[in-house]
Amino acid sequence: MSPEQRVNTVFELLETASKKKHVCGETTELVNALQVTQLAKNDGADEETILAALMINIGRLIPSMEQRSIPRFIYDPMDILTEKSEISNDMDHGRVGGKYLCQLGFSKTICELIESQVLAKRYLLTVDPNFNADGYLILPFPLFTLPTERHVFEKDPLFKQKVQLVKWDDPAYKITETKPVALDTYRDMAIRNLKPEI
Repeated sequence: MSPEQRVNTVFELLETASKKKHVCGETTELVNALQVTQLAKNDGADEETILAALMINIGRLIPSMEQRSIPRFIYDPMDILTEKSEISNDMDHGRVGGKYLCQLGFSKTICELIESQVLAKRYLLTVDPNFNADGYLILPFPLFTLPTERHVFEKDPLFKQKVQLVKWDDPAYKITETKPVALDTYRDMAIRNLKPEI
């Protein structure tokens, strides 16, 4: 498939999100994705981070038949999560989405930012009392209990982007009155950030 065809595939999935409620229940998955992306743009994020923001919840939108072919492994330097981890589908959507996008030829950075959502949420739940203040995360996210876990994550080269991406996705941080731009605005950016061939 050409880069244009691969982007069409992803954008068609994102369009289906206009009919699906986001987990916080206050908006749709598409509106949430566009809000997160707008916050990333407003903060001067680079293109890879902006695209990760746009596709942050793509793993929730992939049809279950397609999900079966996606390896369930997350970039996890602490080996906290493995392929055999017992985690819910919602906690798994980051790794599913990241692997799916890698198969389509998106950069390692974009895929890793999306895959690492669980680690970033665990980190913020450990260090930031304002994160999840409205209690929308009701999943069993374990805190970082050992100083080594926290230290290893903080040394990750993408640490700041991973944490910021999850903050933008937290309803408490969102500027809901800001009207995001249309999905198609990001089409050329997505094409630019794809490998020419896979």
